[in-house]
Amino acid sequence: MNTDIYASPQAALEHSSDSIAPLTLKQILFSFEGRIGRKTFWLASLASALVTWAITAGLVAMLVAAINTSSDPASGIITYMALTFLLCIPTGWIGLALQAKRWHDRNKSAWWILIMFVPLIGPFWVLIEAGFLPGSPETNDYGAPSA
Repeated sequence: MNTDIYASPQAALEHSSDSIAPLTLKQILFSFEGRIGRKTFWLASLASALVTWAITAGLVAMLVAAINTSSDPASGIITYMALTFLLCIPTGWIGLALQAKRWHDRNKSAWWILIMFVPLIGPFWVLIEAGFLPGSPETNDYGAPSA
């Protein structure tokens, strides 16, 4: 410790434990480990929604074409429903992975995803907590903040 009362104060602003860990796109979209901030959460959610809407629009166009050209419209509807169900699997996984990492950034377990099922307040809770409140700026129980 410096005993000179006129010396300028010294501060250690960086800690090795507070290093920012960058995540790859694959980790952001498919992994349930790590942390992501609000910006990454919103951008990845928006990109996922846009891709899903584009694929759904293509499926609807195919359905309309199949119904107009086929003598059996039920087969087109069944195909559309099957493809839509298959689309729900990756989009659901991506949504859960994004929310899990966002809850980790708030230093909470990914089990907090289940609060979405609480009637009336659940979706608002998720929107406010995962969408608008900042995560912990330092390393928490789930790792270092991501870039």
